[in-house]
Amino acid sequence: MKDTLKPGLTHTNRIKVDRDRTIGFMGDEGRVYSTPNMVEDIEYTCHAFLMDHLDEGENTVGTNVSVDHMGATVEGDSVEITITVVGVDGRAVSMEATVKDSLEEVGRGKHNRFVVDVAKTFERLQAKREKVLGG
Repeated sequence: MKDTLKPGLTHTNRIKVDRDRTIGFMGDEGRVYSTPNMVEDIEYTCHAFLMDHLDEGENTVGTNVSVDHMGATVEGDSVEITITVVGVDGRAVSMEATVKDSLEEVGRGKHNRFVVDVAKTFERLQAKREKVLGG
């Protein structure tokens, strides 16, 4: 992990709320940004941001997500997800996120990620696969 990763750093990602990011269970008139997509968009925004601060052979995995979805964003609007690094403790990174559509704040939350060595992670996963699925 590079020494550029410090608390206080921020990043904003703008995302169009297309049909695939909306709920469908209320019909077309009720299509709004779904909570699972908000969580996913926060996670992917954090992941992409952190990649610029990692060394070759490193990546991050999510360890905790807590999101309040406070308002509806209609299909066709966009959201801005702004993340702020609030803590770096060894390989553990804590971030806060705010989500705003064109009119208001619609979400806020916290997301924690952990920096991993990709090769070591693949070794652990292979060992687990062998235990679960057999050799």
